[in-house]
Parts: sequence; C-alpha cells; structure tokens
Amino acid sequence: MKRVTKASPAAVALLRQATAIAPKRKKASDGLLPSAAHLKANPTSDHNTGLAVDITHDPRKGIDCNVIFEKLKEDERVKYLIWRGKIWSRERRKEGNRKYTGSNLHVKHLHISINDTHADDTSPWFWWMNQPKIVNQVKARLQPTPKKKVAEGAVVAPVCTCCQVHNTKRKAK
Repeated sequence: MKRVTKASPAAVALLRQATAIAPKRKKASDGLLPSAAHLKANPTSDHNTGLAVDITHDPRKGIDCNVIFEKLKEDERVKYLIWRGKIWSRERRKEGNRKYTGSNLHVKHLHISINDTHADDTSPWFWWMNQPKIVNQVKARLQPTPKKKVAEGAVVAPVCTCCQVHNTKRKAK
C-alpha cells in the first residue's frame, strides 16, 4: 500500500463539511493522515492512502456518529464504516453490521473509508442535514489538517485487523 502525504479531495471535503455544518463540534478524534505511530501500528490502513477519515462523535454540537454511521451506508463513495465495535462494508453489505475486532473499537469517532474510485468526489457528504452557512464553509477550510494518533496506553498491533479483512481493490457496485 502506497503511503501518501496528502489526503484525497473526498476525505478533506468530508471533514471540512462536518466542520462547516457543526463549527463548534469537538475535533479531538478527527483524523485524515496517519502519525508515525499510527503508520507503525497499522501499515495497511486506508489512512495511509489518504482515503480514510475519522470524525469525532459530538451529538450535542451536531455530529451524531450513530446517525452518520447509518446514513452513509447509502453513499456509494463509502468503502466501509467502523463505529462502536461494529463494521459495515459495501462489499459485505448483505451481512449488515458485523462485529469489529480491531484494537480500536472506535467509540469516540466514526471511521469512514472511501472507495478509491471516488477519491476526487467532493459533493455533499451530509445531504440529509441542513447545509452550512457560507461563513462556516470558509472557516472550515481554514482549519489545519489533523494527523491520525494512537491513543496513549493503546496496545500497538502489528497490522490493523480491519485492513487485513478489507484490503481489496474491489469497486463499489
């Protein structure tokens, strides 16, 4: 898997749109590109390709990952989603939500992996929500790009379980 130094336009758009819709939301668990620690712990992660986004769960301020997890299943740009110990993938969508057994159960943020065929698609990710004001869109573009972190005290596994399962080049149907 080739590591990139720049997130895909679709990944950047997803994070910026979340910030534009909910400008006062928490961003502590947001992530696009991996830190050195994340890269070491998860060498095949979609974050390494610029095709993954982590978005912090903050329902009080407008970003409810419970809702987003369900709604983004309808979006053909999504390769797979991980949230609160569950994984859903387009490739295995007929199975519904499955148990996620990776080292990080994603309880503070939703992980969204994007199909490589849609890497440049910046159309609205949150089509069911009110669209942001122009001023919030501008502010969101000025936010620095977050790096992916490994939580303090977390066990560093040699390879992410999720990536072993989903590291295919299949296209969404």
